[in-house]
Amino acid sequence: MLTFGPWKVGSILAVLAFGVLFALPNFFSRETVENWPGFLPSSQINLGLDLQGGAYLLLEVQVDGVVQERLEGLVDEVRTALRGDRAGQRATIRRTGLRISGDDSVSVRITNSDQVSEAVTRLNELAAPISLSLVGTTAQDIVVEVMEDQRIDIRLTADAVQDIKTKAVSQSIEVVRRRIDEMGTREPTIQRQGTDRIIVQVPGAGDPQRILDLLGKTAKMSFHLVDSSVTLQEALDGRVPPGSMLLPSDDGNEPFVLVRRNAPVTGENLVGASQGFDQQTSLPIVTFRFDSAGARRFAELSRENVGKRFAIVLDNRVISAPVIREAILSGSGQISGGFTVQTANDLALLLRAGALPAELQPLEQRTVGPDLGADSIRAGKIAAVIGFVAVIIFIILGYGLFGLFADVALILNLLLVAGVLSLLGATLTLPGIAGIVLTIGMAVDANVLIFERIREEIKAGKSPFNAVESGYSRALGTILDANITTFLAAAILFQLGTGPVKGFAVTLAIGIITSVFTAFTVTRLIVVTWLRRKRPQVLPI
Repeated sequence: MLTFGPWKVGSILAVLAFGVLFALPNFFSRETVENWPGFLPSSQINLGLDLQGGAYLLLEVQVDGVVQERLEGLVDEVRTALRGDRAGQRATIRRTGLRISGDDSVSVRITNSDQVSEAVTRLNELAAPISLSLVGTTAQDIVVEVMEDQRIDIRLTADAVQDIKTKAVSQSIEVVRRRIDEMGTREPTIQRQGTDRIIVQVPGAGDPQRILDLLGKTAKMSFHLVDSSVTLQEALDGRVPPGSMLLPSDDGNEPFVLVRRNAPVTGENLVGASQGFDQQTSLPIVTFRFDSAGARRFAELSRENVGKRFAIVLDNRVISAPVIREAILSGSGQISGGFTVQTANDLALLLRAGALPAELQPLEQRTVGPDLGADSIRAGKIAAVIGFVAVIIFIILGYGLFGLFADVALILNLLLVAGVLSLLGATLTLPGIAGIVLTIGMAVDANVLIFERIREEIKAGKSPFNAVESGYSRALGTILDANITTFLAAAILFQLGTGPVKGFAVTLAIGIITSVFTAFTVTRLIVVTWLRRKRPQVLPI
């Protein structure tokens, strides 16, 4: 227990050196650290919303709208399945009353009773497997049922509805993260709350309303052909042809545009978007670029429809509806329409980050001012300093020189905690500071156990070396038991808790690991080194 080989001493010193090195950037400004040589660590502890100030948003994902969109897509799939092919191998199944029925099904009536069986066969082909939470289990996403009067219901299964909603929330979190990252914000906190809510915390945000505006747009971009089979007035009077839809337009001369419902090209094929200026008018525009698949479809769309109009639709509003003058083969284009530089930048950001699968409804919005954060930091520092000084004084008064050894280990423990937090890029919150303050008190707990054991062995008449040997070996089991149970509690808090609780759990868990290392290993190394050099007859404890 009191034997330290060269490799063991080197390992302990290396851990302490790395901890101090990674903690060092936190004692300098960010500008100073950015000018350091590249081989030096530059990561700093990021301050959370409650310390730095910023924006807090609680958003609800409108998952019912995603299910509705899936049903609308299912309507198109049913229409296509019942339609005959050009080769004549499959006859057209005559139907009527194709519509969405209820919250989870599509209904269609087959006019010819002899074709009901064939219709069921074709509609069953639309079913697709979905993975369930259980390992290796799958289920079908739709169920086809024949009802009375030759009516067929195509219903989404409960598993399919739940799968759609779960994926919508997960995709929304990723899109929100990309949009926040595109703004250049450092260390946002984005996490799920419950089944359909998202918490967004953006430390240091100067304009929370802009964040809400960016997150409030679904940014679903698509390209549709304009339907000219009827006049706009006829469409406004309610005579919208099947397969078309009437959308509002941002063009003041054309308040509505009738477009085909099917979108040959969508924003999913975009690989880039940026703000620019029109070479002729010098007005702000947004340029975009498709991937290879999107460029091919866009080229086919423009080649086959020269002389016709196509509409660029964003969030069910027509941004522009130009005439296709010639085939567009480059796979890129531009959007114009009264943009300012700011709005063009925001649209390009939205297109780069991708579309939200569902609308986000803000439920709560709070702004934490930097003054409140500064007060929290000041209070946290005062609490940490008071706790630190009180522990140092107590341990020195109680154990003399050995208490001084414990205080050195305590300082190294705090540096190790800061170094690990910096290395992980963790975000420090006010509860996190509470975890560090608690760690200060817990850090000397192991030393108190060890020193009391040593005192007992001295009273039993053992020599200084034997007393120290026995004290450390007998206290080890108790130290491990106490700290492992606390670490498990911290792990449970991290797994089940929300943002502030997780911040407390992280610092507590890191503090437990570092305090055991410094209190048991580092102080033992210091004590053994002192014993071998001084060889005292009586221990000053």
